[in-house]
Amino acid sequence: MKINKMRRALLCSASGMALAVTATVSAAQDLDDGDGFLGLLVLGNNKRDVQTDTATPETVINAEEIQDRQAGSVAELIDSVPGVTLVNAGTPTGAGINIRGYGADGTYGSNQKVQIQLDGATMGSEELYRIGTQLYTDPALFREVSVIRGTVGSYEYGSGVIGGVVNLQTIDAADLTEGEIGLSGRQTFEYYGNANTRVSSTILGWQPTENLEFLLNYTYREQGNYTDGDGNEVANTGYELPSYLVKGRYSFGDNANQSLTFSHSQTTSDEKDVPYDAFASIPFGNVDRYTETTTTSLQYAYNPLGNDLVDLTATLSYADQYIEQDEVGSTGSALLNADHRYETTKLTVKNTSLFNAFGAEHNLRAGGEIIHKERLDASSAPGGTDKRFALFAIDEIDFGNGFSLTPAMRYETQDIRSSSDGSYVTAGESFDNSELMGGISARYAFDSGFAVFGSVAYTAGLPILDDFDYATYATYMTQSEKAVTYELGGSYTKVGVFSGDDTLRAKVNLWQTRLWDYTSGTDYASVDRVNTEGVEIEASYSHGSGAYVDMNANMSSGEWSYVDGTTADYTRMPANSLGLTVGKKFNDTLDLSWEAVLTKDIRSTPGYAVHNLRATYAIDTGFLKEAELRLGVENIFDKQYTPHLATRAASGRNIKLSLAAAF
Repeated sequence: MKINKMRRALLCSASGMALAVTATVSAAQDLDDGDGFLGLLVLGNNKRDVQTDTATPETVINAEEIQDRQAGSVAELIDSVPGVTLVNAGTPTGAGINIRGYGADGTYGSNQKVQIQLDGATMGSEELYRIGTQLYTDPALFREVSVIRGTVGSYEYGSGVIGGVVNLQTIDAADLTEGEIGLSGRQTFEYYGNANTRVSSTILGWQPTENLEFLLNYTYREQGNYTDGDGNEVANTGYELPSYLVKGRYSFGDNANQSLTFSHSQTTSDEKDVPYDAFASIPFGNVDRYTETTTTSLQYAYNPLGNDLVDLTATLSYADQYIEQDEVGSTGSALLNADHRYETTKLTVKNTSLFNAFGAEHNLRAGGEIIHKERLDASSAPGGTDKRFALFAIDEIDFGNGFSLTPAMRYETQDIRSSSDGSYVTAGESFDNSELMGGISARYAFDSGFAVFGSVAYTAGLPILDDFDYATYATYMTQSEKAVTYELGGSYTKVGVFSGDDTLRAKVNLWQTRLWDYTSGTDYASVDRVNTEGVEIEASYSHGSGAYVDMNANMSSGEWSYVDGTTADYTRMPANSLGLTVGKKFNDTLDLSWEAVLTKDIRSTPGYAVHNLRATYAIDTGFLKEAELRLGVENIFDKQYTPHLATRAASGRNIKLSLAAAF
């Protein structure tokens, strides 16, 4: 679809959504008692809250939804977010996360256009040839996952972010102990019928004093090869994935206004005789591959009581991924026998200040980062160091009349250096780069519950170590990728739509991105720029009776523009899709829901409709804090399909059973 056609389609979609919401408002006004009061705010029963109070396109997945989705990987947790698609799913290897057409592309599992953060540590973003996303962390470790789409909310996380940011927060001991002195825990067992998957997750939280807490989690996940909708076994989709998390927190000072938090997690994967090409599209040969992913962070926080100007955090983080490969055979291929390792050490200091100035309230987040990335030299992955220093500031300005303005900026410098002789470079060659980037968003909230917002954001992706591998490296090691994104949208929140105890939330976001000075992947030499645009819709409705509806939709397209003046369809965009969940909670005992995921045909990928059922039953044992039985049936009708951008068929019908108990 050409860009101008897509623009008309987006405008039509937005107009239709606006008319639908307007009709709902009219109905709600008819139910108003005349004085504008529709009752106290009632928290919804929905699986997911729509973030209608911000101009940032953000989706937050909380602990309850993480457990409800029974996901086998972090990627599967976020594939229901509009604009997010997976390059393969169901396995940690050969999978990748794509947001708004950027990130994983089927050749490389990741790049810096999508940032992944775990407890402040930066993970992934390495263009390792055909190995996948390198995100091997188990979803059982997390209490919250947030996805920021686009650039406007990314400046405190990194540069060059065009697709978005995935922010992972691990569970805390207080999630189990609820702040009370003593020992608490939770044990979860899961079994998935398709692929004979078995999962055990054990979490212990201990709070010996009011100011000290510890947490230990161990999760073991084992899966065989799954079968598709036609009953065919999909090769090389089995894996074993042991993970653990150790975490501690100590609070001290006046009124416990200071704290130290330590977090350490590790996940390993040991595969035998599997294709080197984890996307299983090119027969390079087979390897034994061992992967070890480690993240460690130490955070100091200081938030003095009664001082709104100081809310300081200093986070020292370390992310290390080691990939050991040995060819199965005797060709001596450098590619198949390459060991990879990349380590990122980062110090982030950030302060949040609340103050009044120039007739407005300010929420100012400002800070700096020192980043040191080191990569082992290997075939198809040039080694070296990438040292960066960054300053950032985001000021949320509330004028008190419904209007808010948020300017943001990031300045980043770089010293990037080759560590060994390559085809084109010599050891020690280095380049210095710097970029100033920033954006601004505005939001106006009406008393009726409507809000409109818009933003413009510019970012630059500084050169990466992979660019040492090309004959034109001297040019591309001094040229940043540049992109500007425009966003425009509206949201609506209403309590008391059809009755006094229901809630409606909706958000529509139109976006357009222009990328130039393109240096990513294998086709950069012929590309002049990339234009992408889309519309994302999120909505939720909940009723006091326990009934709820969740909806999300995405429609997007893109276009390559080549240096010779020709254009072509940008093939990395997600498919146009609609997700709909209808459910009901029966008191605090039973939650039943039906979910449908529908996508349109896109190029050679046929569209499909997949249906899932989920049920959660709370068991009253009388001696446990909580016990829950979860039953999920995914792909109920055993649909045979291959998702767009994937290189293998999706799983057929999969019955998932979970039993969790807390003490």
